[in-house]
Amino acid sequence: MPLDPAPNSLGLLKPPSETRVVVAMSGGVDSSVVAAMLKDEGYDVVGVTLQLYDHGAALARKGACCAGRDIHDARRVAERMGFPHYVLDYESLFREAVIEEFADSYLAGATPVPCIRCNERVKFRDLLAVARDLDADCMATGHYIRRIMGPHGPELHRAADPARDQSYFLFSTTREQLAFLRFPLGGLASKAETRALAARYGLPVADKPDSQDICFVPAGNYAAVIEKLRPGAAEPGEIVHLDGRVLGRHEGVLRYTVGQRRGLGLGGLEEPLFVVRLDAERRQVVVGPREALLSRKVRLREVNWLGDGPLDGEHEVLARVRSTRQPVPALVRPEGDGAAVTLLAPEEGVAPGQACVFYAPEGSRVLGGGWIASAA
Repeated sequence: MPLDPAPNSLGLLKPPSETRVVVAMSGGVDSSVVAAMLKDEGYDVVGVTLQLYDHGAALARKGACCAGRDIHDARRVAERMGFPHYVLDYESLFREAVIEEFADSYLAGATPVPCIRCNERVKFRDLLAVARDLDADCMATGHYIRRIMGPHGPELHRAADPARDQSYFLFSTTREQLAFLRFPLGGLASKAETRALAARYGLPVADKPDSQDICFVPAGNYAAVIEKLRPGAAEPGEIVHLDGRVLGRHEGVLRYTVGQRRGLGLGGLEEPLFVVRLDAERRQVVVGPREALLSRKVRLREVNWLGDGPLDGEHEVLARVRSTRQPVPALVRPEGDGAAVTLLAPEEGVAPGQACVFYAPEGSRVLGGGWIASAA
C-alpha cells in the first residue's frame, strides 16, 4: 500500500513540481528572493506584479514600492529564474480602495496607514482571487511574518527577526486568507540573509535599496499628495491650547499628526507643547503638555480576531498602538460592533486612524487587531 506523500516545504501534500505558487512581486529584493527560492526548490512559480499608479510619475521616482522601474526589475528576476511574469493594472482599484480613503482620513483629522489597507483590500483580496483563478495552490509574498500550523489551523506569528517584523501591517489578514498565504522569509534571522540569497541566485536586485516611502507619497510629503487629490483641502485655522487659548495659526490640519512637537511655530512659550488632537470640523490643531497625550482607553472598529474561538469576554493581550512601538500589556473585550482596549499603563500619542494590534502575552502569536476610532 503506497505511503501518503509527505508535505512539501509549503505544507502541501504535493511534489513541488505539481504545486503552483503565485508570488506577489514588488520588484524589491524580498519578493524576488521568495520567487527565486521557490523556483529553485522546483515549484511551478508564477510571478505577478501590480501596477498601482501612473508610470509616467513612477519612472521619475526612487524608493517607492511599485514604480515603473520596480516592474522592470521584477520582470528581469523572472527572466533570470525562468518563470512566467504578469503585470496587472490595478491603478483605478488602488486609487479607490487605498488612496481616496487615505486623503479623506487625513482631512478628517486621522492618521491613516495605507500600507495596511493595500494588503487588506488589494494584495490579500483581489490579487489573491487572481491567484485562485490561475489555479494556484497558494500565494507567497516577501513579508517578514510567519505562518505556523497550530492545533486549530494556521496561525500568524511575528517574524524571527524583530527588526524586520511586519505583523503590525498584516493584522487584518483573515483566517481564510491565511489558509492560502505563505511567507517564506518570516523565519530568516536577518535581512543580510535575504540579500545573501539574492546574490546566490544571481538576482539583478541583490543590492537594491529597501523602499522607504509609501509608494504614492514622494519623499513623505503627505500634504502635497492630499492637496493634489483634494484641491483647497489645506485650509488655514487656529492652533488652540487645551485650556482654550488661541496660540497661533496653521496652514491646514492635514500638515499635523497627533504627538507632533516640532514645526508648530509656537516660539516663546514656557512649556513644550504637543499636538493632542486634530479637530477637522473646526479646522483646529489642539495642543497641550506631554501628559495630555497619555491614553488608557482605546476604542476600535473593524476588528479582526485571530485567537482560538470567538472574541467574547475579556482577553489578556499585548497591544501595539503604533508600528514603531513595543507591544504593552492590555485587556481587550468586544464592544458594540468593535472592541474596547484597556492599556494597563498609559501610552502616548494613540491616534485615530492608526491600528492597534494584539499579540499573545507569551510567545510570538498575532491575535489580530483593529483600527483606532478614539482614545482617552
